[in-house]
Amino acid sequence: MKITLKALASVLAIVSVLVISSCGGDSNPEPSIEDQQLAKLSATWTISDVTLDGVNKKSDYPTTFQLLISGTAGATSFGYTAGPLPANRPAYSPWPASGTWAFGANPETQIVRDEAKPADKKDLTYALSADGTKLTISFDFSGTGYPARTSNVTGAWVFTFTK
Repeated sequence: MKITLKALASVLAIVSVLVISSCGGDSNPEPSIEDQQLAKLSATWTISDVTLDGVNKKSDYPTTFQLLISGTAGATSFGYTAGPLPANRPAYSPWPASGTWAFGANPETQIVRDEAKPADKKDLTYALSADGTKLTISFDFSGTGYPARTSNVTGAWVFTFTK
């Protein structure tokens, strides 16, 4: 009987070790920084303020001007639509009607817009409010504006949007 109890105790000890060691980590790993930021940015943002070289240009933008940001978690390229309707767009803008974007070197503050189109490629800096309802995007623009009116769009732009 002693041999049987010893054998049983040994088997139980081995099974216990196996059960405890098989308890792995979290089966739902934390999303990447890019995926977390994409979730925060993916929305329809409505313009609340815009400046060009520090001069207020809000009156040039219809109150219906929106920036729609979208994408799929895990992807490296995402989409945007600015306007989205022609009636929602200003006479001049540093924003094409639509395009693609990707995260820059720091996904928490940097976006590269239209990287695949060298003539339209722009490095943008963004900031989100703590509650996620305000998005500020700033960038320097030179080149042909949309529609093509270069003289009116060259300079340092700051766009503020709200959800």
